[in-house]
Amino acid sequence: MTFSIVARSADGESWGVAVASKFLAVGSAVPAAVAQVGAIATQADANVAYKGIALSHLDEGATAEVALQRLLEEDDGREHRQVGLVDAEGNAVSHTGAECLDWAGGRTGPGYAIQGNVLAGEHVVAAMEAAWEASDPAAPLARRLLAALSAGDEAGGDKRGRQSAALLVVRDGAGYAGLDDIAVDLRVDDHPAPVTELARLLELNDLYLTASTEAEKVAVTPELEAELQAFAEAHGHRDFAAWVGTENYEMRVAPDLAWIDERVLAVVRETA
Repeated sequence: MTFSIVARSADGESWGVAVASKFLAVGSAVPAAVAQVGAIATQADANVAYKGIALSHLDEGATAEVALQRLLEEDDGREHRQVGLVDAEGNAVSHTGAECLDWAGGRTGPGYAIQGNVLAGEHVVAAMEAAWEASDPAAPLARRLLAALSAGDEAGGDKRGRQSAALLVVRDGAGYAGLDDIAVDLRVDDHPAPVTELARLLELNDLYLTASTEAEKVAVTPELEAELQAFAEAHGHRDFAAWVGTENYEMRVAPDLAWIDERVLAVVRETA
């Protein structure tokens, strides 16, 4: 009923899951990840307890293979389960129980586990693997995961149809204001084209919830600060910081206004 990819980035800094299904809010059930620990997708007759248990095993030093073995040993319903797991070192494993509905299976390689059940055929996971391997290893993990998920969707995906999709990526200090590890946590819960919608949301996530790189930062001179203040006042705000907060650009402008992201500056000048 679901297809997913679980992976670690080539630089060993990020872990994540991309998943789609003919199932309401698949992102609420399937994916879980913790930076410097690993990531997991639990699906088919999903045992959602796997998420916390597996990540605990990984956090205590177990490899993906050992963590999976422990999960299955402790679960009488293991033949109905499907799970993909990647650990901190990029070791990847995938399990498809004998009772999962056809077509069901998976593929693994360095740093990734791909799996699906009730699929249009094995070509779905093959397309996902090909897209993952063809993607630029230096690209953001979210983009590589989405490319693989999109390939599976285009290859037929869940043979029952489309309903939801989700993307979860973690990296140390990547969250809002750098206070947690959530780089991307996007869910399309009920949509006729969920993977396409997920791609649209990722674009917005990159603008609003991703920290600016050094190359994107424009130093704010006294002259530019005066320009920004005048812009804010002209648009009914007490100061530029108030405009930033209203427009949700906190990740793109320094709290002390030492710099502003080039894209936000472009927005200011286009709407001045």
